[in-house]
Amino acid sequence: MGLFKRNPFGHILFLKLWLIRILGALTHRRFKGFNKLEIDGSEVIKNLPDTNVLFVSNHQTYFADVVAMFHVFNASLSGREDSIKNIGYLWKPKLNLYFVAAKETMQSGLLPKIMAYAGSVSIERTWRAEGKEVQRQVKMSDVSSIKKALDDGWVITFPQGTTRPWKPIRRGTAHIIKKNKPIVVPIVIDGFRRSFDRKGLRIKKRGILQSMEIKEPLDIDYENESVDSIVEKLEYAIEQHPSFLKVIPQEEIAKEEELNKERQWRY
Repeated sequence: MGLFKRNPFGHILFLKLWLIRILGALTHRRFKGFNKLEIDGSEVIKNLPDTNVLFVSNHQTYFADVVAMFHVFNASLSGREDSIKNIGYLWKPKLNLYFVAAKETMQSGLLPKIMAYAGSVSIERTWRAEGKEVQRQVKMSDVSSIKKALDDGWVITFPQGTTRPWKPIRRGTAHIIKKNKPIVVPIVIDGFRRSFDRKGLRIKKRGILQSMEIKEPLDIDYENESVDSIVEKLEYAIEQHPSFLKVIPQEEIAKEEELNKERQWRY
């Protein structure tokens, strides 16, 4: 790798390499130390092509979710099965790994800006800005940025666009799938909102069991399947379809709602 070689977004790969190594070393104990991360299905990662893969997941914190995925993906590519033991996998991380995030979030401080350089595809949300509901057109440059990232490697996205559970899937994700025809890999996470604050930077509670399930790629008919059908598939795949509420104990739902109220008050 040349010292000043850049990715399609103009980021110097040598600098990105060291940012991932340092951030990975600093965060490893958050998932294997203070708390435990239980992983299932990491063998799926090893069988994926190098480009045009879209990971879709439910969302629980701004940053901890995606940091955990960086750990799990790189550990799996280094031969570990359902484990992030021994951070030697950070020495040669996958550099063409990106995550979709709100531009205002990634510009909100020094640490988010550093993380943005490490792999963010920053977009402007069409439904919310500065804590208020808005309605604005999708920027074609944002759509092009996601395509550019898929053409170069793997992209992680959180199609609900919020850390609050049971919110609807944004139809834009289905449009991106139909247009770019990526391999779509669902991920279901849990335990992160109990472990961390909303931003995923501060450890809120220790000894929490976090979980990450990586599922087999979805079977999608890109040409003939409707946007609504793809949206429904995504809802079921990341276990955020309204029908899942029926099988969750009411006390768990009440606890989740109370946690959301507390977060809204704090932030």
